Amino acid sequence: QVQLVESGGGLVQAGGSLGLSCAASGSTFTVNDMAWYRQAPGNQRTLVAKITSAGNRNYADSVKGRFTIARDNAKNTVYLQMNGLKPEDTAVYYCNADIYVWTGSFLDAWGQGTQVTVSS
Repeated sequence: QVQLVESGGGLVQAGGSLGLSCAASGSTFTVNDMAWYRQAPGNQRTLVAKITSAGNRNYADSVKGRFTIARDNAKNTVYLQMNGLKPEDTAVYYCNADIYVWTGSFLDAWGQGTQVTVSS
């Protein structure tokens, strides 16, 4: 079984910065695409940023130029550096990964979520 464990998040003032990390652990596996999503109260979960195993990145328009996604393939870890935070970035942030488990199955894995709150 593969699990995603997130860390980071918290409370920050507008204009500040926060970093999130998410590590995959468990049985033998290969991690393909990794991504960060967020969900604000009353809203749907939406994509923030995605990075492929080759390092290709894409971002939601609302975070371009402020957020950076990165990964360490050796550690099966994805990061999200968030700069210039705005109150509208307040949400629960979820890590997501497409995983191939060497027993022959594919898994769409999710982290437990971490709260990011930006005060004005």
